[in-house]
Amino acid sequence: MIDSIALADRIEDLLPQTQCTKCGYPACRPYAEAVALGTANYNQCPPGGAEGVARLATLLGKPVIPLNPANGPERPRPLAVIDENLCIGCTLCMQACPVDAIIGAPKQMHTVIAALCTGCDLCVPPCPVDCIAMEPVTGEATGWDAWTQEQADAARVRHDRRAARLTREREAAEARAAARRAVGSANPHAPSASTADSAAQGSPASSVDDAEAKKRAIIQAALERARKKKEEMAAKGAGPQNVEHVSADVQAQIDAAEARRRRLGIEGEDASQAPSAAPLAPGSSGDESPSKS
Repeated sequence: MIDSIALADRIEDLLPQTQCTKCGYPACRPYAEAVALGTANYNQCPPGGAEGVARLATLLGKPVIPLNPANGPERPRPLAVIDENLCIGCTLCMQACPVDAIIGAPKQMHTVIAALCTGCDLCVPPCPVDCIAMEPVTGEATGWDAWTQEQADAARVRHDRRAARLTREREAAEARAAARRAVGSANPHAPSASTADSAAQGSPASSVDDAEAKKRAIIQAALERARKKKEEMAAKGAGPQNVEHVSADVQAQIDAAEARRRRLGIEGEDASQAPSAAPLAPGSSGDESPSKS
């Protein structure tokens, strides 16, 4: 076990840290651990490309083999670009970004910090209004020629910090929920927090319904703008391509977005034609095209 952990550490050091999941694992570290244990092959990292395979082969004392095409092609590094005219501030792209390269606020336009984006594509499928494009920014340079060790190290730090923050937030939420349950058990006849807040504010149910109706109208209008733009793109021969072979994690985000739209009562072409794919097993392909979803 100690040897496999040490080997996983060395393998992880050789990965580009884009955290793209194209290898079939949720991040670079789980993939490194799988390679160390022999449950994953060392040619499943498209961002690392042929050079990445050669690096791992040298470390493992194995022959250099081609990159597995099932995991996607080696390609120029893309940059996520958000169309601010279409963005509705849903925050789904921010939640999907593994390195906190997207900033914004609910119901406000989001933007990508170009210097921090790893080109992982994970922000594209969850977007309900199709406003994110992946644009190649490294010319003909691919793999490690389009990425540096310094960039990989920085992305790794951001990913680890994000994971630690999410853990803290989850633990805090669980602690709050446990405290509420404890209070409820001690006084089962006490009104719930939401009921008490509503009574204190004197907010009638009709005002809540009005707020929900307004929210649905705003999002429906944004979806209509996105639908028209999609029709314009289709007329020019450009349409969504990034709709197949998404990872299980990304599919879960897509499903969550669809569930939210259904709860809000949003209908229409954009809601009903959200991309769908079966969850992928480790080692299966990730997203292969730096295009819009």
